[in-house]
Amino acid sequence: MSHVLVLVTVLLTVYAQLIVKWQVLEAGPFPHGLPDQLLFLFRLVINPWIISVYLAALAAGLAWMAAMTKLQLSYAYPFMSLSFVFVLVLSAVFFHEPVTWQKSAGIALVVLGLAIGSQG
Repeated sequence: MSHVLVLVTVLLTVYAQLIVKWQVLEAGPFPHGLPDQLLFLFRLVINPWIISVYLAALAAGLAWMAAMTKLQLSYAYPFMSLSFVFVLVLSAVFFHEPVTWQKSAGIALVVLGLAIGSQG
C-alpha cells in the first residue's frame, strides 16, 4: 500500500504540473506592468482548474505523509523522479513539446538511477 501512496503522490504532482501549464497557456502571455501582472496572477489563482491543483497538492502531501509512515525517505524519495518521466511524455502528448534525444537520454538516466537506487 505504501508504494501505491508514493505513486498517488507522483501522479497528483504530474497532474498539477500539466494543469498549471495548460491554464497558463490559456491565460495568454504574461503582461507588462505591475497592475496587469497582478490581475493576471489573481485570475489564475481563482481559476477553478488552478484550485484543483491546490487540492491535488494537498492530497499529494497527505499521501506522501501516509507513505512515510511505512517507507524510508531515502528509499521512497527517488520514486518522485518518475514525475520527470511522466511530465516529459505527457507534455509531448498534450502540448506538442519536443522530445529530443538529450531529454530522452536524461530520462533514461533518471530511470536507471531509480532502478539502481531502489535496490539498496
